[in-house]
Order: sequence, then C-alpha cells, then structure tokens
Amino acid sequence: MNKSQLVRGVLFFTLLILSTSCSNYQKLLKSNDTDLKFEKAMEYYNNGDYKRAATLFNDVMRSYRATERGELSHYIYADCLLKAREYMLAGHYFTVFVQSYPSSAYAEEAQFNAAYCSYMLSPTARLDQTETNKALEGFQLFINLYPTSKRVKEATAFMDELRDKLAYKAYLNAKMYYDLGSYLGNNYLSAVITARNTLDDFPDTKYREELYFLILDAKYKEAVNSVEAKKDERLRDTLDEYYSFINEYPESAYLSNANKIFQDINKLLKSTTSSNQ
Repeated sequence: MNKSQLVRGVLFFTLLILSTSCSNYQKLLKSNDTDLKFEKAMEYYNNGDYKRAATLFNDVMRSYRATERGELSHYIYADCLLKAREYMLAGHYFTVFVQSYPSSAYAEEAQFNAAYCSYMLSPTARLDQTETNKALEGFQLFINLYPTSKRVKEATAFMDELRDKLAYKAYLNAKMYYDLGSYLGNNYLSAVITARNTLDDFPDTKYREELYFLILDAKYKEAVNSVEAKKDERLRDTLDEYYSFINEYPESAYLSNANKIFQDINKLLKSTTSSNQ
C-alpha cells in the first residue's frame, strides 16, 4: 500500500467514525431515555465535547428538576457554556444556580464563575463598563460569602485589574476635557475635577502619576488662558501644584514637562509683577 492509499484509508475511516458518531448523537437527542442522555452528557463533558454536553444537559436538567441530578446537570451545563466561551449565557446560568441551590457544594464555584463571566465580557476602557461593574460586584460578593476560599486571592487580583480599567476610563475622560481646552467653556477645570475624583475613587491606581501630571498641566493651561484679574492667583496655585507633583514624583517621566511649566510660570509672574510696578 502506497502513501496516498494509506492517507485515503485513514480519511475514509475517520469520516466513517464521524458519520456514525453524528448519527448516534442525533438519535440520542430524539431519545426519551433521560438517564441515558445524562450518562452520555457526562461522557461528552469528560471528553471535552462541551457543546454536545451542553445540549444534552440543557435537556435533562428540566426532567431532573428538584433532584440531585438536576442540581448537577444545571451546574455542569453552566460550566459547559463557560468552557465553550459562551460567557453571557454561562454567567446567567451560574447566577440562577446560586439562587436556586445556595447550599450546594457547587455554590462557591458557581458564585466565582458568575463574576468571572462578567470579567470576560468586560470590554476595553473606552466602551460602556456595565459588565466591569457587574464583575466587581460579583467578586466582592464572592469574597464576602467565602472569605476563606482559596480563590479569594484570584478574585482580588481580578478586582484590581477591573478597578484599573475603570480608573483608565476616568483618566481618558479627564484627558478628553483637557484636549477640549477652552472650547465652549473652561474644560481645563473639568479635567482637574475629573482627575481629582478619579484619584479619590482609585487611590492605588497605576495611572496615579499620569493623573497628577494632568492636573498640573490642566491648571497651568487654565491659568495662562485666564483673564488678567484671575491669572496671577491661578499661576500661583499651579506653582503649589508643581511642588506637590515633584515631591510625590521626583523622578517622574513627566519631570522635564513639569519643569518647563515651572519656568514658564515664573516668567509670567515676573512679567506680571513688573507691569504692576
């Protein structure tokens, strides 16, 4: 037998097995034997065929409702959806599971997975953060319910990541106000307020340095664009902000920019003082 004949033979038997397998699966779907469906669903699940397993578990868990197998079928159905990356559906069924079986041995894992599904659905910072907040609430609930769980550390790490995403979104909002500048109003002030609120809400964010520099830069731009009656006071206020910034970040990546602001402010203050003499 040459190589091409061998390949054709292997392909033929592979297709035959797949065809038989599909035929058996279709017969199983039409069967009224709930126990057989459950056993085959477990077999598919253990072999990593989560989509077929999910279809069967979704069928049998209705028949097994209010039984031990019903509880197990519901949990594994949700887990199949999770493993198949159907996060929205999986999150829904994990949530329903903990509501239906709060004392289950699987309740802890289901609670964690419900939050994890929202974590996986959480989009980039520029988009709506509903799922991000939902994931944060879910992980916090998990920690409150299971403070000694081995997965608390993992949940905490996910929460830190999600908070940083929210902080980055807030930073982007502050940057948006900064970029708008004096267009249709004093957007520099809005940038400062948004950045300060972000620091209050997320004091440990990894964007802390960027936010502090944004405040300094926005205050500087607001000052130099102010009417003369307010300019001197705002320049001096920006000087105070500069000293706070370099005290907090003496080796900042923004240090040269901050020093440039400092030099410009001093020149402006000197010229203001000279013109008033």
